[in-house]
Amino acid sequence: MTADGAMFASPVPGQGSFALKEVSVRSSLLALALGAALASSAPLAHAEQPAPVDRPYPGTLAVQVDLTDAPTRIFRVRETIPVAPGPLALYYPKWIPGEHAPSGPIDNVAGLIITANGKRVAWRRDLRDMYTLHLDVPEGASQLDLQFQFLSPGEGGMFGASASSTPDLVDVEFNQVAFYPAGHYTRQIRIQPSVTLPAGWKFASALEVAGQNGNTTQFKPLGFNDFVDSPLIAGRHFNRVDLAPGAKVPVHLNVIADEAGQVKLDDKQLKQHRELVAQTEKLFGTHHYDHYDFLLTLSDHTGHFGLEHHQSSDDRLPADMLTDDKSYTLMASLMPHEYVHSWCGKFRRPAKLWAPDFNTTEEDDLLWVYEGLTDYWAGVLTARSGLWTAEQYRDSMASIAAQMSARTGRAWRPLQDTADAAPLTYFGGSGWGNYRRGTDFYPEGQLLWLDVDTQIRELSGGKRSLDDFAHAFFGMDPGSYVTKTYTFDDVVATLNQVQPYDWKTFLRSRLDYTGDQLPEHGIERGGWQLVYTDKPSDLAKSGEGLFHNVNLAYSLGLSASKSGEIHDVQWGGPAFKAGLVPGLTIVAVNGKDYSPDTLKDAVAAAKGGKAPIELLVKNVDVYSTAKIDYHEGLKYPHLVRSKGKDLLGAITTARK
Repeated sequence: MTADGAMFASPVPGQGSFALKEVSVRSSLLALALGAALASSAPLAHAEQPAPVDRPYPGTLAVQVDLTDAPTRIFRVRETIPVAPGPLALYYPKWIPGEHAPSGPIDNVAGLIITANGKRVAWRRDLRDMYTLHLDVPEGASQLDLQFQFLSPGEGGMFGASASSTPDLVDVEFNQVAFYPAGHYTRQIRIQPSVTLPAGWKFASALEVAGQNGNTTQFKPLGFNDFVDSPLIAGRHFNRVDLAPGAKVPVHLNVIADEAGQVKLDDKQLKQHRELVAQTEKLFGTHHYDHYDFLLTLSDHTGHFGLEHHQSSDDRLPADMLTDDKSYTLMASLMPHEYVHSWCGKFRRPAKLWAPDFNTTEEDDLLWVYEGLTDYWAGVLTARSGLWTAEQYRDSMASIAAQMSARTGRAWRPLQDTADAAPLTYFGGSGWGNYRRGTDFYPEGQLLWLDVDTQIRELSGGKRSLDDFAHAFFGMDPGSYVTKTYTFDDVVATLNQVQPYDWKTFLRSRLDYTGDQLPEHGIERGGWQLVYTDKPSDLAKSGEGLFHNVNLAYSLGLSASKSGEIHDVQWGGPAFKAGLVPGLTIVAVNGKDYSPDTLKDAVAAAKGGKAPIELLVKNVDVYSTAKIDYHEGLKYPHLVRSKGKDLLGAITTARK
């Protein structure tokens, strides 16, 4: 059987040598002819694709996503694509905006069958790009019909394909359930989606409804860009609240959860999230959406993360986020972060992070703006809205400053490289995080932009701040959500517009720095100082309780799980010098069974003494004793007031 499924019989034996030779010659000619025919019609293993063109794709795609089996993690998809006869390449979205890596989960696609006029069409995957399928559209065909399943993972994960459904809810990122034809800007490809839900489930999405029939909802046609940018959540237990009552532009918070009691906000929580919307609009001076929907999933059985979209955000948090005060406080800054992205990342985007389609390589060099500035404003707005107190904001900044001060990898890897290498840093392992460095453009990005903010305030005598940059850089074109790109020079030029200074040198000296010191000084300029005491902040205690770990990075030089698995070891620190590395398991501490409290008690007891702390550790099936020569006690970060004006207080004060 050949690639196209045809069967060929062996030559019929001839009579005599001449006959055999004649049959052989004819067979050879037949083989050559068939080979030529197959070469012209069979899908290629690789073909260079032309650059996408910015003109409308003829016809409208349609995709039907059946989520009836979502409780068992199977999404069933039927898609139609208008086509013309001839060679065609289909793309599965590869570079997903906000994920900053080629993370489209094509390996979760199964059962793909393509037909035209009721007959199977052969396809072949590109050998150099696994996200491209090659096929030949037969004569007389004007439409391809695709059917396949997206198999959602069972537990955990972040981005790409994380766990997205339980028996009571589902999250759908539409890049996971559609192919599109190569060769066009995706904003020029129209698609009409429809979704079928389990009976009784309610949904929320930025998509606009065209009509409903039973459990199936048809949405209005839209560009493929906006389709991918408009996820949907649905569930048995659903709550929707208005965060901008009386406003011309609606903003809603939509919550799904595994249990009915987990979707309700109390009056204080509702007030805080309404204030978040108000404070964010005051910060930027305008908005860039027709409507906005927070899509909040609360479950212990899905991935936990946030992903930005222009008119919505996909926020996935633990089940008790709204019902447990500690969890609520720890998770409070996620939705502010994703909301800010509507301005910083979606409306205004680094030029190299804009692409004409979802299969063009993106470049991440300005993620310290896209993510770092967003993270800075997220913390500030969390405080301005009342989701955090000013003290909780300072505790958060103390934790970040301590973490980044202890980045031993700064000796070889600058902050800029953590952004440049984002496709690696997002999906790298956790071991040796302090030495290898990860997505530090988030936390150190906060420190960088605090440095900028306090510098503007100091240079202007308090007359200007980074709020003015927010207005100037993001407050243009009110109401528009057509992406406007920028470069490093644009950032520098706008900073100079707000406050004249050598901002290029200021930024590059921090982004490109290697050494053993933290290059940002916004905390000190803001009137505060990082110190360490033997008592953790309430925020730190809540974090250890929620994540069931122990963080002794600033004392013993390690962090570990509740069961004793060592997560990280400070390169060159006391634990490192005693031979400990990530991946080992602590079995006992000074002869007693390991527990986080036992380890902390041992560190506290060793303060001022001379005897080492002895840990019995397990490496696979080999046991050994590590003796750690450390006697300075427990160390937890805090900010204390120093000299000068309290600029941090000014930064976190709500705007009138």
